Amino acid sequence: MKKGENILICPLEWGLGHASRMIPVAEKLRALNHNIIFGAGEEHIAFLKNELPELTCICFPGFRPAYSRFLPQYIRLLPEIPALIYHIISEHFRLKQIIREHHIDIVISDNRFGLWNKKIRTVYITHQPRISFPHCFLFLEFIGVFFHRKIMKKYDFCLIPDLPGDINLTGRLSHGIRLPGNTRFIGILSRFSGLTSSDETLSPQSGHITVILSGPEPQRSILEEKLTGILKKTDRPVIILGGSPGRQTGKTSAGNITRYDHADRGLMKEVISGSGAIIARAGYTTIMELVSLGRSALLIPTPGQTEQEYLSRYLSGKGWFSSISQKELNESVSFPPSKKKWNDEIVMQSGILLDKALKELSEEAKTEA
Repeated sequence: MKKGENILICPLEWGLGHASRMIPVAEKLRALNHNIIFGAGEEHIAFLKNELPELTCICFPGFRPAYSRFLPQYIRLLPEIPALIYHIISEHFRLKQIIREHHIDIVISDNRFGLWNKKIRTVYITHQPRISFPHCFLFLEFIGVFFHRKIMKKYDFCLIPDLPGDINLTGRLSHGIRLPGNTRFIGILSRFSGLTSSDETLSPQSGHITVILSGPEPQRSILEEKLTGILKKTDRPVIILGGSPGRQTGKTSAGNITRYDHADRGLMKEVISGSGAIIARAGYTTIMELVSLGRSALLIPTPGQTEQEYLSRYLSGKGWFSSISQKELNESVSFPPSKKKWNDEIVMQSGILLDKALKELSEEAKTEA
């Protein structure tokens, strides 16, 4: 990459996780003197501005599906497929205008299908080349693999945030299938990598339980309500990280429970690192961030979200995390210790793989020049 290139990063808007994992990529690229622009919707921009106040952002929202209180997500998504296809096509043409207006040299798309372009370099990031289908439709999964592969090949590079060997976090989502030749594994991505502690001092709370809320409504509030009812009866201090950057109410306390509507990543790192036990959704970004800090958790997949259900089974089967379904939560649930010792090799390899991928992109740019 030439010095001072304009790089547009566009995260998927199905929760804040995709925006969060683009922060370390953006910081690496900024360290190379590139100009980073994020294209996202209002909620994601609020989150990104909170993490990187000096960041340049433009309004370029992605498709946001509706979620149900009762239906599995794959059923709720079916009637929205025509709207999704329309959005993919429309954002593909909108991108051409953005490229002209902002003189974009490179586009990095995190799971947004339509952001490829033949005139500039484009990069696609995904952790699931094999899109997880519900068990009753597994026989159709090859169709999803076929079409996703077609999308991946439209980009100059496809980057997978995981490790390529047996030590990996995604399992069959990105392993055991034929990947396009433009695919590179880049290791796990975490906004906590190389981060110093928060300016805010956390009160000493030995062995506190941390709840990391993430994902869409209404399921986020359903889980919080259920966990609050259980945890307020314990004798341990509890910290809830709400993950709602648009709210301004900040920190509240009631009984043994302290809640942050949104904690900056310095405070979040401090809370997680000091936890005696952690409860979290099985979102892949949350998992990567926990691994980067050497922490395990009790994972509660969002009901009907097949990717999270698979990841929680896969990682609990390896003994790296524990898992429980939301409907099984009750007052007798046990919270396993959060500390793990398996992260050193993963974190070390991740830094090497990401640097290697960015170097390869750089060398390709020099060849073009």
